[in-house]
Amino acid sequence: MIRFDKLWKTMEEKGITTYTLREKCGIDSKTIRRLRANENIETKTLNKLCSVLKCSLTEIAEYVDDGCE
Repeated sequence: MIRFDKLWKTMEEKGITTYTLREKCGIDSKTIRRLRANENIETKTLNKLCSVLKCSLTEIAEYVDDGCE
């Protein structure tokens, strides 16, 4: 499972709010809800997040083995 727990920490460290993501980066509230729920998102959204946060993918997401094979 891909988890976005690191995203919220990185956003806090960099002073980026969900308002900034919505209003200045074009990430809609539905996508933010999906990120909070660790649901699927598009790779273009990951690209936007890394761009606005000036970070790597590993700073916003991680793979956690959920035992599903």
